[in-house]
Amino acid sequence: MKNIITISRQFGAGGSSIGRKVADRLGYYYCDKDMIIRAALESGTLTPQEVHYYDERVPAEFGIGQSLFDFYNRPLDERLFKAQSAAIKKVAEKGNCVIVGRNGNIVLQEYDRTLHVFISATDHFRIRRVQQDIPDLTDEMALEKIRSVDKTRRKYCKHYTNTEFGNGAYYDLSLKSSTFGVDTCVDLICSAAQ
Repeated sequence: MKNIITISRQFGAGGSSIGRKVADRLGYYYCDKDMIIRAALESGTLTPQEVHYYDERVPAEFGIGQSLFDFYNRPLDERLFKAQSAAIKKVAEKGNCVIVGRNGNIVLQEYDRTLHVFISATDHFRIRRVQQDIPDLTDEMALEKIRSVDKTRRKYCKHYTNTEFGNGAYYDLSLKSSTFGVDTCVDLICSAAQ
């Protein structure tokens, strides 16, 4: 039985909803961006403003005049990535959890009993889901938001993990929510975990 499930997802593909439903069905702890950031804040080395500003950003000045050996002199968002990674590992060590986002699949790649999942969907499906949350967006605005968030996630993933976001080599299971639907994705993930 896999008792640590990580879910990476394209923006608007429903990965968070799927993750929450998987956690509910299996009776697992659900951990998403907000919980991971809260745990990173508890590390005491970052302020809420710093975390909010640098979350999922790659520093433009990375490597220029920075000491990679002194934690406090590293770019702030590198410190955030380290704090988030530590928080993810802390949750994973307890087991029975679903962790959504934050490159959990790479952070926990050495852990046993893991199932790493990637959720994708068509642009049309993603636009409709984004518009459910932000009804005032036109199709064009929603698509622009989707592309912007996905681009940021790809850059973040490449910079901090040296892997390619969405590449099947880094996941055990890849599902297209626009093809299967949210509930069938939940069924498939739960089956794969068992």
